[in-house]
Amino acid sequence: MVDYPYLLQELKRILKKKQLKFTRQRELVLKALYENEGHFSPEEIQRLIRAGSPRVNVGIATVYRTLALLEEEGLAESISFGKAGKRYEIGMKKHHDHLICTECGRIIEFVDEVIEARQEEVGKKFDFTITDHTMKILGICKECREHHSHHSHEENP
Repeated sequence: MVDYPYLLQELKRILKKKQLKFTRQRELVLKALYENEGHFSPEEIQRLIRAGSPRVNVGIATVYRTLALLEEEGLAESISFGKAGKRYEIGMKKHHDHLICTECGRIIEFVDEVIEARQEEVGKKFDFTITDHTMKILGICKECREHHSHHSHEENP
């Protein structure tokens, strides 16, 4: 995982390149992603910023725009949840894929070397240079399955 000073330097470089001002608000979006393990909606990121820096007002539009910028530049990554929108995490982590529970929305990260190797082979087979990929496996987590099996017993004694 990259360190925060490096990410901050990258953010400043990107903003300069796009002729945008470096602001505390923009920095706080990056910091919230960096300091919190997990995958967050823009609204959740705004809440994390509010909790951590209550004196700084960061509007939701700023959060959305900053996340889009961070994602475009590879400092953040997103997973799309269809109607529920996008969830973001800090970019530049070691590559990993995601198992997503469609019931509770829980996200489990995993790394599987066999899957990674197979993707390279598929790329070679089609003479295709893979630059990035995102894998989402949808299903139902153990907790949700157990929760369901308890319910079905209660309804049919």
